Amino acid sequence: MSSSENNLKANKKVLLISQNFAPEPTGIGKYNGEMMNWLASNGYDCTVITTYPYYPQWEVQEPYKKKSFWFKKEIIEHPESNTRSIIHRCPLYVPANPSGKKRIIQDFSFWTSMIWKILGFIITRQRFDLIITIAPPFHLGYLGLMLKKRNGGKVLYHIQDLQIDAAQELNMLSSKKLFDIVYKSERNMLAKANYVSSISAGMVNKIKEKLDREVFLFPNWIDTSYIFPIESRNELKTNWGYKVDDILFLYSGAIGEKQALDHVLLAAENHMANKSIQFIICGSGPYKERLMEMTEEKKLTNVKFLPVQDKALFNEFLNMADYHLVLQKSKASDLMMPSKLTTILGMGGVCIATALPGTSMYNLITQYDLGYITEPDNPQVLSKLIGLLKPNESFLEKRNNALNFASQHLDINHVMRAFLRNVELS
Repeated sequence: MSSSENNLKANKKVLLISQNFAPEPTGIGKYNGEMMNWLASNGYDCTVITTYPYYPQWEVQEPYKKKSFWFKKEIIEHPESNTRSIIHRCPLYVPANPSGKKRIIQDFSFWTSMIWKILGFIITRQRFDLIITIAPPFHLGYLGLMLKKRNGGKVLYHIQDLQIDAAQELNMLSSKKLFDIVYKSERNMLAKANYVSSISAGMVNKIKEKLDREVFLFPNWIDTSYIFPIESRNELKTNWGYKVDDILFLYSGAIGEKQALDHVLLAAENHMANKSIQFIICGSGPYKERLMEMTEEKKLTNVKFLPVQDKALFNEFLNMADYHLVLQKSKASDLMMPSKLTTILGMGGVCIATALPGTSMYNLITQYDLGYITEPDNPQVLSKLIGLLKPNESFLEKRNNALNFASQHLDINHVMRAFLRNVELS
C-alpha cells in the first residue's frame, strides 16, 4: 500500500456498535476484534462502542471485573498505519443463568448505557463514514440509525445470528404479540440501513424473505497467524494426558440447550466399552452444570469437561482432536452458522456436524467434502457414526480439503477486501 493510499484511507472513519468485542476469545466478540484490528492496520480510523468481555463465561472477565459498573475509554495505537482505535466500554447486566427473559433484560441494559455515548457523538457532531451495527441483539441497529440521521454517514446492519427467529423456533419466549412487535422493528431496520449483510448463504436468503432488498455475504474468517495445522498431533495428545491411539471427539464452544450436547453423553454411554474413544466438552454456558451432573449420574469415564482455553494454547488444543463436533438442534438450522466451523477448517480439522439437507452448513460440508453430516435430533445416528470413525486415508483427505477451502475462501484478507468493496470503502 502506497503512502498516498494510506493517507486517503486514514480519513475514513468507522464506528462499530456491538455487545461483544475483544478480548472475548470466541464468537462475535472474537470476529469484531479481528475486523476492527484489520481495518485499523489498513489505514482506517476505528471507534468501538461495546461492553466489557463476558462471553462465553457469562461473567465479566479480568482485568475488567472490578471496573465494569462504569464507562471506560481505551486507546490502541497502530503505528504501522498511523491510525488508532478508540474503544468505549459501557456497563451492562450479565445474568449468571442466562434464560430467555434474562437475556432480553441484558440486551436492553446495554442499549440504555450505550445511548449516552451515541448522544455524546451527536452533541459533538462526530461523523463516521461507516457505522457497523452487529446483531444480536437486533435492536442495536436503532443506535446506528439515530447517529446516521443526526450526523450523516452510512449504516451496515450485519447479522451474525437470526436471534428473533431462533428464540421463536426454540420456544424461548411464548408471546406472539411480542414477536410481532420485534419482527416489525427488525423489518424497519432492514429497510432503513444502507447495507445489510450476514455470514452464510442460507441466512442471507432468510433475511431476503423478510424484506425484498439486497443482502450481501460477509462470512466469518480465519486469522492464519493464530489458527493453523500442527503436524505433531500425537505429541499433543500425550501432552494433554491422552494416549497416541485414543480417538478424540471434541466439542469446543458455547454450552447451551440449542447445541444438543446431551447427545454427546449418549454416544459416550454407548461406547464406554471402547477405551480408545474419548470425548471432550470445552467451554462454558448455562447448560454445562446440568451436563456435568448427567455425566456423574451415568458414571461416564470417557467424558472430560474443560474450561475455555487460553488464546496461547487454543490452536494446540484444537489440533489435538481427531474429530470436531458441530452440533445444533434442527430448529436452529440456517438461523445461525456456528463460528467454530471456520476455526476448525483453518487448522485442518475434520468436523461431525448435525445439519438438514439444503441448509448452508449441509451444502458447504458435502460440496467440499469437509467432514461428516448426521441428522439433527437423532442421537443414535450420531452415536453409530462415532463408533465407525477412525483416522484413515479418508480422514486425511478431508483434512486436506478443509485446509484448501480455508486458504481459498476464509482468509481474513480475502474476506475483508471483499467487504470494503461491498460497503464502498475500498
